Amino acid sequence: MSRRAALLFFCLVLAALVIQVSLFPIFIRPAFKPDLLLVIMVFIALRGSFETGAPLSWLLGMLDDVCSGLYLGLNAATFLITFFVIKSVSDRLYADSAILFVLTVAGVTLAGFTLNLLLMVMFTSSPGIAYSMLSDIFPRLLVNAFIASIVSAFPGFDCQLESP
Repeated sequence: MSRRAALLFFCLVLAALVIQVSLFPIFIRPAFKPDLLLVIMVFIALRGSFETGAPLSWLLGMLDDVCSGLYLGLNAATFLITFFVIKSVSDRLYADSAILFVLTVAGVTLAGFTLNLLLMVMFTSSPGIAYSMLSDIFPRLLVNAFIASIVSAFPGFDCQLESP
């Protein structure tokens, strides 16, 4: 990754983090808050290389954990596992497709929710955690897919992130 691309990526992640942590909780109900860091991680998994994508996906998950107030490492493990799964499949697919990007974001939202629910049920003893998480999955799935469709409409979406 060039210095310009790294600086642009850093600014994008910083802007997404500020928007997700400070603006969305004020104006949007919790069930309808999009996960911008997840959308960025899916974009990296589809377009980036393995060497830079794996540490960045773990770092994005850790940033999500630090700002969400959940258990530290929960989203980091989820992001890293989903990155490995997407990266193992993305070499066989046309990764520049906008429809694939939207479907992958929706699938990762559902898979991440399932993995987080499984890890929370295994490692916590709080009753009712499954119900509180299940009530938010459908709106979150739709909102993340909508944000992914907006991102795919940006100019330059079909350009490669890195040259192989």
